[in-house]
Amino acid sequence: MIKYKPTILIISAASGTGKTTVISRVLELEPNLFYSVSATTRKKRSYEIHGKDYLFIDRDTFREWIESGKLLEWAEVYGEFYGTPREPIEEALAIGKSVIADLDVHGMKKLKEFYGEDAVSVFLFPPDFETLVERLKARGTETKEQLEERINKAKEELSNAPLYDYWVLNDSIDEAAHRIINILKSAECKSKRLNFKIP
Repeated sequence: MIKYKPTILIISAASGTGKTTVISRVLELEPNLFYSVSATTRKKRSYEIHGKDYLFIDRDTFREWIESGKLLEWAEVYGEFYGTPREPIEEALAIGKSVIADLDVHGMKKLKEFYGEDAVSVFLFPPDFETLVERLKARGTETKEQLEERINKAKEELSNAPLYDYWVLNDSIDEAAHRIINILKSAECKSKRLNFKIP
């Protein structure tokens, strides 16, 4: 009997692409999928929920987690630390649940290195670069200099797209979410990841 193997699905995108919205839709459509919540040292925003959006921890705790191997990967972004806790992912995989993780290119490379064939990467594209810039401007939370930095960072992030296994265009939230689910289902059925004994 074939037993499908759980997969780690890594989603990356340039800032302003709508990645969080698309991932939320994927989780609505696939409630059995486990979402990997990242840990961060940055301050919690008023609308965010600890344990759902991020695990908000202090710098000392973050350092302790690095030293004790509790993080699969970590990085410093805009002066704050972000990382992927190991234990929740391992627990989900152990009970046969596939995992979806929202990571940058650094995190993607680390998880691909650690999990090999069990990790699949998807880069989510905006309809076009002009739309992405307009979305960044619409936030209205940054100075002109910070906005310019975000736009340059987005260009850098887009340049990493060739490193990913799959590309998905986010011109429709539902369409993008369904494409990502199709990629996940396909990865779970990859013959080289499954065992089948001929009687």
